[in-house]
Amino acid sequence: MKEEFFIKNIKSKYIGDDAAVIKNQVFASDSFFEDIHFKTKWMSLKDIAIKASLVNLSDIIVMNAKAKYAILNIGFPTSYTLKEIKDLASGFNECAKKYNYEIIGGDTIKDNKLSISMTFIGESKKPVFRKAKINEFVAFTGTLGSVKKDLNKLLRGAKVSKNSKFVKPKLRDKFFYIASKYITSALDISDGLFKELERISRISNVGYKFLKNFDKNIGCSGEEYEILFTFPKNNLKKILNIAKITRTKITVFAVTKRGRYKSICSENHF
Repeated sequence: MKEEFFIKNIKSKYIGDDAAVIKNQVFASDSFFEDIHFKTKWMSLKDIAIKASLVNLSDIIVMNAKAKYAILNIGFPTSYTLKEIKDLASGFNECAKKYNYEIIGGDTIKDNKLSISMTFIGESKKPVFRKAKINEFVAFTGTLGSVKKDLNKLLRGAKVSKNSKFVKPKLRDKFFYIASKYITSALDISDGLFKELERISRISNVGYKFLKNFDKNIGCSGEEYEILFTFPKNNLKKILNIAKITRTKITVFAVTKRGRYKSICSENHF
């Protein structure tokens, strides 16, 4: 995979998690490009701005950090009207207000298509990384598979609900901020459950004993932005209680073991 090959050629001890942690600061950056991550006919410009913000915030949250500042770089076609530009801005502002961070600058350029790149700066007293341990439960929040189904609908020219997780990801910040003290490792499911399991396996040198099996429609569904996490078995009651309090569905589906795991999903980058 060319993406991973490129990353391996950038030498830094901070690369490998959803965000880079330097002292108590957490840095996350992501890009959101027209005709690669979305088509403008699929959702409103305001919704595009909100999703671009949420996918970055997801990385901050899963590191057990809270966003403080964001830097926004955006390129938009000269054909955009002032109203369209205002709609974009309203989406970025709405997300910043909801999650209590400030957009402190960036850059704007002319482009052939809409391109968005955001960098978030957050703070965390106790970050959560991707380093799992042997004999831990493995779980994820929410439900998986709907995003892949909705993306296939959009690619066929059909419409999807305004509440589709493809249009507006559901972040599980309330659950994770409370549960983080009982969690060993975590990452968001951006490239599919199976791919994220491979990432934890590679970093932590673990395999999995599956308690439940999932087909490729669920395991390879990307852009879910649910949270995949591991935790000691004796924390199960605490995790389930927090899930109940925050009304967050939790699926415990595997136990870590010695070994390695390889995703069966096709690559969707490069």
